[in-house]
Amino acid sequence: MGIIASRYFNLAYIVLDSTFVLLFIGLLCWRRRYLTTLWGLFGGILYFFVDYCVFYLWTGSRSIEGGNMFWTLLWMSMSYGFTNFAWIWLCLDKDGNLKEWTILIFSWWIACPMISGMISSPMIHIQRTTGVYHGIMGAILFLSYLGVIVYNLSCRKKESMVNILWLCSIGVAVQFGWEFALLVGGIRSTGFALPEQIRTLVINSLVETNLGMPLMFLIHKFFKDRYSEDLKHV
Repeated sequence: MGIIASRYFNLAYIVLDSTFVLLFIGLLCWRRRYLTTLWGLFGGILYFFVDYCVFYLWTGSRSIEGGNMFWTLLWMSMSYGFTNFAWIWLCLDKDGNLKEWTILIFSWWIACPMISGMISSPMIHIQRTTGVYHGIMGAILFLSYLGVIVYNLSCRKKESMVNILWLCSIGVAVQFGWEFALLVGGIRSTGFALPEQIRTLVINSLVETNLGMPLMFLIHKFFKDRYSEDLKHV
């Protein structure tokens, strides 16, 4: 049985969050994290393609009240897509300032609903049902990690093995941080009973970002073997 991923926020939330994303990009560029920035932008584009073209146009699982679907999904995708992908890249890098980047992102996710709640602006309600495709996502999750498991089992040298627990912990933690902040901020699953809210939190955290972690690990390794963060050949 599918779940309903619902968000309820105002226009001020979009404006404030868009400002934060620009700040985040500025900080990354200041620290010469150009490869991270490009990966984050790719994540935003990918999120938009999946959300708008697949979830909305193809499956019809997206619906909205009080806003324009295209522009709302463009903001959502570039916001959480960029932030999630950049955060994951920093985690895979084991960046020396990972604690600072993590607190920056998570504290904003907690603070933004509180600040926007002080500003009167039009409300937007957007939701997505998952019954149509969650089974496919579950299959991708299993097959992705099966590939890593088979690789690790075939490795003769321990140092060549992929740290599968590290990958899984990144995938779950990044999505959980996002989902938890949305829930406590009154953005996610407003009007739903607590058991349904918790179920959405748990399922999304385990599956939605985590399913792509093995592939992201390979992409990260491919580029880091060839380029430094300031885009110079290594």
